[in-house]
Amino acid sequence: MIRTQVYFTPEQHRALRRAAEQERMSMTELLRRIVDRQLLGRRQPLEFDKEAILSFVGLGESGESRISAEHDAVLDEAFRAEAVR
Repeated sequence: MIRTQVYFTPEQHRALRRAAEQERMSMTELLRRIVDRQLLGRRQPLEFDKEAILSFVGLGESGESRISAEHDAVLDEAFRAEAVR
């Protein structure tokens, strides 16, 4: 990593701080992601709340017999799939 210093207007700083708090990350991490997305064309994978997702396990029927016994493996496969990102 290379350290750098950036000057923001008070309004820019407030907006950055607010956005970082909403995303639950540091302002530095948010800035890195903005540069990746805007300047380097990289998309960040979506982040999920594991507890919220696990609360859905067992609520319906998928038609696949292995899901109830292997739900952790099935969820892991789904999160690694490109379609989920």
